[in-house]
This record gives sequence, C-alpha cells and structure tokens, in this order.
Amino acid sequence: MYQQGGTIKDALDSVASNAYVLPAIQREFVWSPEQICKLFDSLMQGYPFGDFLFWRIEPERSADYRYYGFVRDYHQRDNPHCPDLGPMPNHQIMAVLDGQQRLTAFNIGLRGAMAVKRPYKWWSSPDAFPRRVLALDLLAETIRDEEGNRYSFEFVEEDRIGRNQDRLWFRVSDILNMQSGPDMLDWLLDKDLKAQQQKSAFRVLDRLHQVIHKEPTVSYYEEKNQDIEHVLNIFIRRNSGGTTLSYSDLLLSIATSQWSNRDARKEVHQLVDDLNGIGPGLGLTKDFVLKAGLMLTDIASVGFQVRNFTHANMAVLETHWPEIRDALIETVQLVTGFGFNGKSIRAASALLPIAYYIYRIGAPNDFDSHARYADDRGAIRGWLIRSILKASGIWGSGLDTLLTALREVIREAGDEHFPASELRRKMAQRAKSLEFSPEEIEDLADMGFTDRRTFALLTLLSPLIDCRTHQFHIDHVFPKSRFTPGRLRAAGIDEEQIDEMADRANRIGNLQLLEGAVNLEKRAKLPSEWIEAQYPEPDSRRHYQKLYLLGKIPEGVTEFSEFYEARRERLQHRIAELVNSI
Repeated sequence: MYQQGGTIKDALDSVASNAYVLPAIQREFVWSPEQICKLFDSLMQGYPFGDFLFWRIEPERSADYRYYGFVRDYHQRDNPHCPDLGPMPNHQIMAVLDGQQRLTAFNIGLRGAMAVKRPYKWWSSPDAFPRRVLALDLLAETIRDEEGNRYSFEFVEEDRIGRNQDRLWFRVSDILNMQSGPDMLDWLLDKDLKAQQQKSAFRVLDRLHQVIHKEPTVSYYEEKNQDIEHVLNIFIRRNSGGTTLSYSDLLLSIATSQWSNRDARKEVHQLVDDLNGIGPGLGLTKDFVLKAGLMLTDIASVGFQVRNFTHANMAVLETHWPEIRDALIETVQLVTGFGFNGKSIRAASALLPIAYYIYRIGAPNDFDSHARYADDRGAIRGWLIRSILKASGIWGSGLDTLLTALREVIREAGDEHFPASELRRKMAQRAKSLEFSPEEIEDLADMGFTDRRTFALLTLLSPLIDCRTHQFHIDHVFPKSRFTPGRLRAAGIDEEQIDEMADRANRIGNLQLLEGAVNLEKRAKLPSEWIEAQYPEPDSRRHYQKLYLLGKIPEGVTEFSEFYEARRERLQHRIAELVNSI
C-alpha cells in the first residue's frame, strides 16, 4: 500500500543514516546537472515528481544481499559510484527499488556537490573537474521560460555564492540547517538589497524552505514480499519506461557487486565483444556469457534466478573466469570454423554443452585444429548440426533443465571423448530427440534458401569443405537470375510452370556451398558452362558432380525440372543417411 514518507528533509535524513539503501540490482547514478536543476524547479512549482518504491527486507534475510549508499559528492572521474555498504546482517532494511535517481539528485543538491568534466579538457587535467554546488538565484524573475522552468537553479563554483552583479546565488544545501523567518532574513540583510529585491528574494527563499522542511511531498509504496524473484519482476516493470532493463542486467549488477578483484560488468561486456569478433561473428550476448558461467562452473542450475547468483557462486565464477573465457573463445573458434555465423546458429544455447566439454578438458588452444582432437570435432559437428536442423526447436522450452541434464551426461562420460551418443539418448528421454522421421527428412529436402537451417544442412552434405580457412557462400547451381518470368518465357517455358520453377530454383535441390571467391567468379553462368571451364579434365569434372550429387547437368533451363527432381531425390537419400547415423 502507498504511504506518506514525510518531507524531503525527512527522506534525506534517512539517506544519511543509511535507513534508505540501494540494493545491488540498482545501477549507478546517471542524471546530469540539468536534470537535477529541473527536479528542484518541479519541486518549487508544486509539481508531483513521482512516488517511490521501497522494499522492506526483514532482518533474517538482510544478510543475503549487498547494499550501497547514495552518491553525495559526485565526481565524474574520481567518485562516480555508489558507496559500498557491504552486507548488513540482522538489520531491518528499506531498499529503494524505484527512486534512486531522484533521491540521489536531492542528496547531491542538498548535501553535496557535482564535479563534471569541462568541455575540451583532458580527463587527467587537474582543473578538468571543478567542484560545483547547487545554487538558486534569488533575484531571478519567477516567470516560466519556454521549457516551463520558473526558478533559476544552477550548479556553480563556490566563489560565486552570494551577491554576484545582478544575481544572488544561494547555496541550496544551506536551507537544511536554516530556520524559517529570522534566519533567512538575516542572510538577506547582509546582501545590500533594495527593499523590493529583498522582498522578492525572501519569498523565493521561503518557498524553498517550505518544500524541503514542511510539505509532505514524499510518498512510497512498500513491498514486503521477501521473494527476490517477485521483487525483481516488479523492479523491471517499474523501470521499463526508461532505458529497458533485462533480467540479465540485474543479475550482472549482482555479480558486479560481489566480485572482489574484477569488474564483472566490464569483463562480461569485453568477452562478448571478443567472441563476436571471431570469424563472421555469432551475435552472442551477455545473456549467453552469464549462462555459460553458470553452466561451466557446475552451479546447481543454469537458470537466470537470483538464488544462483549468491556470493559463494559468484566467488566461484570470478575464480574460474580465465578458464571460462578461454573455453568460450575456443568454442566460438571451433563453431565458426565449421562455417557458422550469427544467421545460421539458430540458438546460442546449443554451444553451451560444447563449451562445457572444452572447459572440462582444459580449453586447449589448438582444439579447433590439432589432429588429436579430430574425432571430437567430428562428433561435435554432427551433434550440433542435427540439433540445429530440428524444426521442432530443441533449444526452446525447458532449456535450463535440458542444459543441466546434458551437463551431467558430459560430466559422467569423462574427458576422453565428446559424448554425442549419450547426449542424444538423454535428449530423447526429454522429448528432444535428434532422430528424424521420414516426414522431417522430406521437409529438409525441400528447405528454402532463406531458411536459417540451410547453411547447416549444406555443410552436412559437403563434408570435405574447410570452413575454418575458407569462407563459403550458398550458391544456386542454376543461377537465380535465370528464373525471372521474362527469361523463362523467352526460354520457351510454359506459363503454368513458371512459378513452380522459380520456387524450385530457390530450394535445396538447386543449392550448394561454394568458396566465396569462386562463387563470385561463377556469377550467372549456367552450371554446365561453368563446370567445364572450372574442371576441364573429365575425371575431375565427374568427381565434382558426384561430390555435390549433381548427376547429369543439362545445358539450359528447359530441362531444369528433370535435373531438380533427380537431384532432390539423391539429396533426400543422403540426408536420411546422414542425420540418423551421426
């Protein structure tokens, strides 16, 4: 229920005494000096500035979390972070879930200062960050400007406080210890003001005193539920109006607060960048890296739940971070070496069992290339491709329990080989079978060019290609440009066949993998013409046609349908052999 929290002065007293604290899920203070000034102007004008959301943590649960205080003397370079209060066992905690920026703005304006870098100054320059305090010009006209502001708040350097030509800067923090009436008048009498100026200045100063000391403008909703998952969901929804928060953002904040020697946020973001810089990039995210950390270090569950991000678990994660990093880099090098990119990897979670195995064998830096790991690479490649080809979505619902089960299989199998067969059996037990029915195989044989699984299927059908050292493209055997309605009509194709032929030209029966440079050279040439030029020797030509299951290649598009049907049938047989025997 909503409750009255008293005045701004009352709220700041609670901040000063750490009666109000910030939980680790909160981010840093990010408001600019201009935003703080606008907040104080809204306060003076009597505008509502929003209620707060507090979480009452009972003493028996208070030791489960880490807490931070509010920034007071903000320095963009030297002191931008919330002070760490550490654990607070056996305390009744009032943690601020919504309202951190506003409370910090009041704390800085009424108790502290801001030091923000001057434009064009070096970060290392001693005068780049002048200390400024929030001040109110008591002589400024109280007429709304074009942005709706009525009072002249500004962060100024200390030497500008007081009478400054036609301005009278009052240090806003002085209002906290100033009594109403005589104290304010005494301050003004010293400033050599005309009677009308003194009257106007007193009115503004009195208004400031009222909104800080007298008016009960603070209201809040108190959440008493002790279930952290429930609280986090509330927190995410309350913050969704600004910069969108994800669950992993919050968990990363918790990890950051609990690591001792490394900055978790910096390490995770850097690793994501490094992983996506390998080969064509897989489009991995911090969610993937965080889940990988839980998976690889044998934390009980790989689910994104706060109970998995305990201080003890995060200590394990930090201790083993170098090995986690090495294993993920080796995994991505291996998978991109298979030819995959961000478009063809349908679910990054498919990489996690592979990463777990590589982690367990010590993340050798030549895993993707040395001959002694050739059998492992073959088993991993086949298992990965099959999981990608499954249209039913292996890596969808029940993901966390599936990953935990697969991790157990790998752990029990030992470190001698990648246990592809054992993984398949466990997946089948969980209704995630990697066996393909005749109907599924037929669907694979009809797969289209734009399907994200197409590259994986063509890779499976082209076992001799080396994607690790060469970039391969999906090529149309008969160039797609030959299948426009106009060109087909000009070739004498019947009108009722045109749409069907154009559709078939874009399916597996007319697709193959070609090295990028070769594909660019081939361009729109007909296959018979290109193959004869590329492989002038009959034996090499026959070998190429057999390797790609091309069969007899017609001279032009008039016989394309016969070519397509024959090749599609051969591909379907080959697919059936491969997907159910890997």
